Amino acid sequence: MTQEQRATARAMITKGDLGQTAAEQRAGFDELFADRPLGDDVTLTPSTLGGVPALDVQVEGADGDGVIFYLHGGGYVIGSARTGANLAAPLARRTGLPAVSLDYRLAPENPFPAAVDDALAAYKELLGSGRPIVIAGDSAGGGLALATMLAARRDGLPLPAAAVVFSPWADLTLSGASLDTRGDYDPLFSRAHMEEYAEKYLAGHDPKDELASPLLADLTGLPPLLIQVGSAEVLLDDALQLAVRAAEHEVDVSLDVVAGAPHVYQLMVGLMDEADTALTRAADWLTQRGFGGGVA
Repeated sequence: MTQEQRATARAMITKGDLGQTAAEQRAGFDELFADRPLGDDVTLTPSTLGGVPALDVQVEGADGDGVIFYLHGGGYVIGSARTGANLAAPLARRTGLPAVSLDYRLAPENPFPAAVDDALAAYKELLGSGRPIVIAGDSAGGGLALATMLAARRDGLPLPAAAVVFSPWADLTLSGASLDTRGDYDPLFSRAHMEEYAEKYLAGHDPKDELASPLLADLTGLPPLLIQVGSAEVLLDDALQLAVRAAEHEVDVSLDVVAGAPHVYQLMVGLMDEADTALTRAADWLTQRGFGGGVA
């Protein structure tokens, strides 16, 4: 990452004010990410999946055998299918797979387990299509991707063929030391931010519930899993501990840690070298497991 790229990233992603209403937080997040250009080759089409609003993300020529099921980040409080498309689209382009980005219900209006219920309902409908599924997500969406797989396993459903998570928020007990040791380096979040999001989402529910904190779950039987994280983010330990736990439970897990990169640095695609490299790496990882190969 060049100094110029680092400065651009810092200018685009700065810590929001604590104590804002959910509406204020959403407006600020959407101002940063909801209107980012996706490319002339991308078409977004409103749809529903399992009764949940969604966006079909179609990149011209991306008609491979499979589908990317994308879950956006935002602490379960902010974000949307449109902000999720910022990562679903470049993944679709690099893999040659169509994608769908889900508009699951948000807290505090819809606390835990609403997001899991929505994601599972959408996943069940996707299963009916018969296409191989890659489940993916960033931050809270990464945690939700893990929780969706755990809920599917609980219900005896087939699991996705693979999973890709960027900077996953996998531990709502907030036990990771990096919440404190990386607070001065993370341009987006602090421990206080994560505490606020967790409080709004859990609404008094036990944070040790495995569908809230997949890091605490038995991960045995989950599909191949790629985890990407930056070293300059408060959720670093969530990713590191998740990789260790997955390996202990004999999951085919790969971990990429990028020095100096901020939270969900992949959002800086086209602006930061590491973002482009990470998304290409994710596509290559999926190609090695039988998916895609990029748009011709």
